[in-house]
Amino acid sequence: MPPTLRKPAVIAALLLASAMLSIQSTDQGGAPRTNTAPSAEHKAIVVPPLPQTAPPAQPGPFTYGDVQKLAHDAAAHDYRQPPQNLPASLANLTYDQYRDIRFRPASALWRGQSLFEVQFFHRGYRVRQKVNVYEVTPAGAGLVEYSPRLFTFGKLLKTPKLSTEVGFAGFRIHYPLQTPAYKDELLVFLGASYFRVLGRNQHYGASARGLAIDTAAQSGEEFPTFTDFWLVRPQATDRALTIYALLDSRSVTGAYQFEVRPGDITQVEVRAELYPRRNIAKLGIAPLTSMFLYGANGLGRHFDDFRPQVHDSDGLMNETGHGQWIWRPLDNPRELRVNRFIDENPRGFGLVQRDRNFADYEDVEAQYESRPSYWVQPLGDWGKGGVELVEIPSDEEIHDNMVAYWVPDQAVAAGKPLSFAYLLSAFAEHQRWPPGGREVAVRSGNPAVGDNKGRFGPGARRMLVEFAGGELDGLEGAQPVKAELSADNGQIEALTVQRVPESGHWRVAFIVTPKPKKPTVDMRCYLSLYGEVLTETWVYQWSP
Repeated sequence: MPPTLRKPAVIAALLLASAMLSIQSTDQGGAPRTNTAPSAEHKAIVVPPLPQTAPPAQPGPFTYGDVQKLAHDAAAHDYRQPPQNLPASLANLTYDQYRDIRFRPASALWRGQSLFEVQFFHRGYRVRQKVNVYEVTPAGAGLVEYSPRLFTFGKLLKTPKLSTEVGFAGFRIHYPLQTPAYKDELLVFLGASYFRVLGRNQHYGASARGLAIDTAAQSGEEFPTFTDFWLVRPQATDRALTIYALLDSRSVTGAYQFEVRPGDITQVEVRAELYPRRNIAKLGIAPLTSMFLYGANGLGRHFDDFRPQVHDSDGLMNETGHGQWIWRPLDNPRELRVNRFIDENPRGFGLVQRDRNFADYEDVEAQYESRPSYWVQPLGDWGKGGVELVEIPSDEEIHDNMVAYWVPDQAVAAGKPLSFAYLLSAFAEHQRWPPGGREVAVRSGNPAVGDNKGRFGPGARRMLVEFAGGELDGLEGAQPVKAELSADNGQIEALTVQRVPESGHWRVAFIVTPKPKKPTVDMRCYLSLYGEVLTETWVYQWSP
C-alpha cells in the first residue's frame, strides 16, 4: 500500500474508546470503581417526553421497523455532520480532569428494576461526539435526559452549570455476570460505531464495530457513527436485552438491532439494514479490531520487553463455506499489510486470543490472558467475498493495529439497500472453535544449526510448526501422519513429521528458502491421516 495511507485514521476512534474505558468507573481491568455516594438531593434519571428536535414520541410500540424508516428517510438527504456544540468548559478539560468525571451508579437506568442497568459516559476532553439515548416502553420511546447531577466531577473540577443539551457520549450495560452481589460491565458503546462485549471472567481487549468503510484504502477510512440508540426496557427477570441503533455517515445510513444474551459466552445477535447514499468501493461487514505488538513465534519484530508476549488477540480464525478451518497467526509487520481470504458463504471468522496462561504474558495489570476472543457467525448466506485482515505497524501496545471484516463481492451501489445478520460471541476457549487439532507453537531459526552441510540457499529458515488437540492426542507416534505443506514464493526441503513424546504435540519441521526477488513467502500446512484432515490449516506470511 502507498505510504500516504493515514494510519491514525484506522485506529483513532478505537484508541479514544479504549482510553476512556480505562478511566471511567468500572469493575474491569483494575480500573477504579467510584465509591462516591450520591448526595441527598440527587434524583434518579428522569425520562421526560421527547423534545421537538428529536424523533417524535411514538403513539404505540416502538420497533426495529421504526429505526429502519428513520435510516431509509435519512439516506434520501445529504449527510450533515452533527454539531459538536460542546461548551468550552468541557472541550478544554485536561485528561486528568476528564477522568475525574464519574457516573453515579445509584442513578443507573433500571436501577433495582431488572437484571440489566445502564450507566452513561460524559462528554468532554476529546470525547466530543454526542449520542441520543431513548428508553423504549410499551407506550413508546422517550428521551433519557442528561443532567450534570448524574455525575460526580471529582476534586479537580467543580460541578459545572450545564444544560440538558450537552447529552451523553455513550453508555455501558451492567449485568450480574460474575456474582449476584454486583453488576459487572457487560457491553459498552463509545465512539463512532465501536462496541465491546464481555463473557464471564473476561477483561476488555478487542472491539467490534457496526461497519467499516474503505479501511486501508488510499483515500482514507470513513468512520460511520451510531448517532441514536433505543434501549428496550427489560422485564425484571429478562436475561436478554434488545438495543436499536441508527447509523449515519457520508456514504451510508443504517438501522441496527442488537440482541444481547449474557453468559460464560456472551452472544450479541446483530441485524442491520443499510441504505447507501453513494457507491462504496470497499464495505467491511462485522468488523473486529484488536492489538498485536509481538507474540511467541519468533518470526516478527522484536521488542526489548520483559514480557514474553503482548497482544489482545494472536490470530485470525476462519471457517470457510466449504468447512475448512484456517488459522492465520497475527504479525506486527514493518509495513502495512492487507490480505484477503476468498470465500463463499463463510461459516465464521474471528480475532482470537489462544494463549490463556499468565506465564504467556507475565503482565499483572493488563491481564492479557483474560482478553476475550470474538467469533462472527453469519446468519443466512453472505454470498461471495472474502475475510480481509489488515495488519498495521505499531511500536506501542496502546494502538489497536489489527482489523478483520468480511468484504462482499457484490458492489455497493447508491440507493440499493442491503441487509445482513450475524451472531457475535465473546468467549475464552471453546472446543468447537476449532473442532479438531490446532497449531499450538511456531519456532524458527538458523537452518545451519544441527546441519553442518550448509547446503541451503540464501535466506533459508528452519521452521517448526506444532499441532495438538482433536484426534491427534490419541494417536501413537507410529501412525503415518502426513503434513500437507506448501509455500508460494518459496522452496520446501527436509520435511519431517513426528510426535514429540515429552509434550504429545505433533511437530512439522522443514527448511523454507525464499525465491529470488520475492518479498514474501506464503506457507500453508495441515495434518492428515489416510486422507482424513486432522487439523486446521496453518497459514503464515513470512517476509525474509
